[in-house]
Amino acid sequence: MPLQEPARLRVAAIDFLNPAPLLYHFEHSPAREQLAARYDVRYTSPALCAQQLSTGEADLGLVPIGAMPFLPGVAAVPGCTIASLRQVRSIQLVLRPGVTLGTIQTLAADAASRSSVAYVQVLLRSFHKAAPTVATETADLPAMLATHDAALLIGDPALLAVEARDRDGAFADCTWIDVASWWHDCTGLPWVAAVWAVRTEALRTAATSAAQLADDLLASRDAGLAHVDDLVREWGERIAVPPATIRTYLTANIRYDLNSACLDAIHRFYTLAASTGVLPAYTLPLLSR
Repeated sequence: MPLQEPARLRVAAIDFLNPAPLLYHFEHSPAREQLAARYDVRYTSPALCAQQLSTGEADLGLVPIGAMPFLPGVAAVPGCTIASLRQVRSIQLVLRPGVTLGTIQTLAADAASRSSVAYVQVLLRSFHKAAPTVATETADLPAMLATHDAALLIGDPALLAVEARDRDGAFADCTWIDVASWWHDCTGLPWVAAVWAVRTEALRTAATSAAQLADDLLASRDAGLAHVDDLVREWGERIAVPPATIRTYLTANIRYDLNSACLDAIHRFYTLAASTGVLPAYTLPLLSR
């Protein structure tokens, strides 16, 4: 009987600006062609990354930390993350005029916002004694605020909304809250959005080891951060945000190192989420090299 060929890891990637440095080698030659022997990259939304790992449609993905408690057999890969030390800009909670954090009764959440809505619920319940009803909506700020007290936007739609506010004064009478800054003000910790996560079972037949997987992801991140000028040019053609804003976002707003402070922040998030009933009790498993 012929030996079975080692399998490529099926990667659920996110087509947003914030993971662009993490995906640099997967999207740029010559590394792209080299990695294609070990990885099959497909693009989806943050929420669907988790779903595809859960159903076995994907083996590796950028998974929101709010989704990790629902993924048995999945571990975080050490090294990389999507986080912010203070202001993230791309996660915005927008309150209608006259509404405060303590009086929000209804919240419209972008369908892609699984972790972000968990953060908002944790912060509201822990520090403002509020537990609004949450409805999943399309990322359309006017429509969201027409029927709800507050709206949660994430990713590129949030960046575009902030740009419209700063440029044209759109919804300037609303209260805008940067969720990462809010989290930091309440906890003193970084805000962590997502981690690379892998189905550990998939590594048994994969064309890469756990150590090589971690090394590949770190090398891709480091290359992306070394080629920010290229990413600014590429994304300047894809999103209606000034190049200077893209540069600041990739170099200052977002951080990509899963360090001890980020791990402490993740632990604090899960502790608060469990104590407020937002998520079940959970400890993040880290893949062993």
